[in-house]
Amino acid sequence: MGLCKISSSLAVGLMGLALAHISYAQNSPQDFLDAHNAARAEVGVESMTWDNTVAAYAEKYASLRIDDCLLQDSGGPYGENIAQGSPSLTGTDAVNLWVGEKPNYDYNSDSCVGGECLHYTQVIWRNSLRLGCARAQCNSGGWFVTCNYDPPGNNPGEHPFPENSNSSHSCIVAIY
Repeated sequence: MGLCKISSSLAVGLMGLALAHISYAQNSPQDFLDAHNAARAEVGVESMTWDNTVAAYAEKYASLRIDDCLLQDSGGPYGENIAQGSPSLTGTDAVNLWVGEKPNYDYNSDSCVGGECLHYTQVIWRNSLRLGCARAQCNSGGWFVTCNYDPPGNNPGEHPFPENSNSSHSCIVAIY
């Protein structure tokens, strides 16, 4: 009987560790990188690398937002994407929200058409090669996620990626 209680307690503990790992699995530096680099690969730009200095900046800013969870730009030296969600928002969820703006970006006019797209263009910005992200639980119970990019993107008059990349922007092919 004592062995069964120990076994069930051990099983519950292991399940808790497994769940903790699952929730962390979408918030690790590699998960942030994988989500960003998958979107970047679609348009043929170089993968990003994790930068601890940029990540420290993101962590500091995320910790400042725990009282209000406001989507307010930090005004810092890096490019930035921020998201907030309740009851839970993983890092991967946040990147997927930003990448979800892809249909709103029109390469030919280099503009957003039909909605927001500047979060997406920052994710895929060809010259933004160093990434740092952080996630913090707000006092309200929601989650605040920020990613910072070095160097920053979304430079006026510049496309986020070269036209001859592997992008799938709109084109019409006629066969006669």
